[in-house]
Amino acid sequence: MKYIILLPFILIFSSAFSQEKQIKKEKWHWNNKVKQDTVIGYCQVLKVENVLYISGAVTTDITPEGIAAVYNDLKASLASFGATFENVVKENLYTTDIEEMKKLNYVRKKYYNKDFPAATWIQIQRLYMPEAKLEIELIAHLPK
Repeated sequence: MKYIILLPFILIFSSAFSQEKQIKKEKWHWNNKVKQDTVIGYCQVLKVENVLYISGAVTTDITPEGIAAVYNDLKASLASFGATFENVVKENLYTTDIEEMKKLNYVRKKYYNKDFPAATWIQIQRLYMPEAKLEIELIAHLPK
């Protein structure tokens, strides 16, 4: 008898505290009407709640111009949901030449205006695009 009484409470509390079965995802992919690339299988920006996950932007040149081009692409990705570099909380940088990136870090710093995110820099042997030398991905938080 006590199990019959407990069953409704268990059902009510389990549904009240359960998570949604699916998360709401909003996507942006380089101003394309198709919000994701189905050939490679990714989208440039994925928004879940107030968090933006930004896929890596790449360059074939580790030069001031090449680095600026990457950060300008990231700026467009952030702007797709009304964000700026002030919203960035995490940066992952992958390069085939970490020493050259260290020398040219002043280019990157201009975009953050002295408000730097948590960052990880990794030297790798190669990126997805064989000719690419630098790829940067971001995580940004939007105000609630």
